[in-house]
Amino acid sequence: MKTIIIGAGKVGYNLALALSKEHHDVTIIDNYSEALAKADENLDVLCIKGNGVSTNVLLEAGVKDADLLIAVTNSDEVNMVCCLTGKKLGAAKTIARIRDPEYAKELAMLKEELGLDMVINPEHAAAEEIALSLSFPSAIDVENFAKGRVKMIELRITDNMPVIGMKLKDLPGRYLQSVLIGAVLRDDKVIIPKGDFEINKDDIIYILGNPSGLMNFLKLCDTAQVKIRNVMVVGAGRIAYYLSQMLHDMDIRSKIIEIDREKCEEFIDLLPDSLIINGDGTDESLLQSENIGEMDAFIALTGMDEENLIAALVAKQNGAKKVIAKISRTNYMSVINKLGIDNVICPKLITTGHILKFIRGNSVESLYRIVEGQAEILELIANRGSKIIDIPLKKLKFSKDAIIATIVRKNHVVIPHGNDIIKENDRVIIITKSNNISELDDLLQ
Repeated sequence: MKTIIIGAGKVGYNLALALSKEHHDVTIIDNYSEALAKADENLDVLCIKGNGVSTNVLLEAGVKDADLLIAVTNSDEVNMVCCLTGKKLGAAKTIARIRDPEYAKELAMLKEELGLDMVINPEHAAAEEIALSLSFPSAIDVENFAKGRVKMIELRITDNMPVIGMKLKDLPGRYLQSVLIGAVLRDDKVIIPKGDFEINKDDIIYILGNPSGLMNFLKLCDTAQVKIRNVMVVGAGRIAYYLSQMLHDMDIRSKIIEIDREKCEEFIDLLPDSLIINGDGTDESLLQSENIGEMDAFIALTGMDEENLIAALVAKQNGAKKVIAKISRTNYMSVINKLGIDNVICPKLITTGHILKFIRGNSVESLYRIVEGQAEILELIANRGSKIIDIPLKKLKFSKDAIIATIVRKNHVVIPHGNDIIKENDRVIIITKSNNISELDDLLQ
């Protein structure tokens, strides 16, 4: 697939990295030489210096033959014009990053008028991910599959959990009837575990199943599930704005701390149901005066990674039950994961996942990437004509390091065994270490 990416910033670079790994023909356009130099040096892509709005630049990039044009500059307006121009010049499909809350209210009209095939709002997507993670407070992360009928939770194994030292095949059957441990992250490497795999302290495990089955498994792990009622947020940016609205709908009280007085005044008008406090969210005495120890969740969302990490650590030390920090740079993710912060949110990785799902095609309903693509959890639709429908799973030869985690047939969730079969229109959730799966037949050897 020939793809043109306009904007070589954090999102553009990360997209180019992911797409080049999947052997796409990628061209990046940007005005800034430094951003292009980084992409040119580290990625197998073509870099063009210029304005993505320019017809001549787009023609030089081969827009007439482009399968996809993605505009992810820092300007919503530039992204929209780039996509409009690209579509007129022959780009088959276009995706625009649009972040302003004012535009968010008019996305349906914008998509139709500009001929956009997809609109991505990283801040709104990040807020959704945070809100979802609050539904399982003890989990690092939570993802929905099959329209919420199946969930994936990411759980860190701590030294007080009775499952340490147990092999998967020896776990009590009553707790595993409707869940599957599909992947394990150990020493920064993803493992697709078999029955004789032994769970160790500090493993991060990825469990799929229906919500009640997941709750039973968490009971086995002796993790208390406390309902989130009070949340403290540091940083009055776009993510905080979207998140506060979602928390209000979830009947969760939010308190926002922001150091910029003008932003505080703006948020007081925008979010009348939230308490807005002008102050430094990394100041321990301020957090203590605002009863940080009584907070069910603390979320650091400033524009500085360092401030978010410091604030999160201070909150954790002062008794906040669940701590989440937003980061932009993923270079030190393995170090950050060892700091004791419950969850780390990275909008650029969330954005990449959404766009990759779109690129893979209509068969891919959901896509979740583990550790920047070391493995993926995908929800695929079993279409008529697939080679694997109506055949017992034990008779099929699947690729190494790929498993079928769940089969969803209408409202029935199945953790499959050898005699189970996949039927047409089933939603099939798979876990794979391959990064080029777009349909179920790709799983076959």
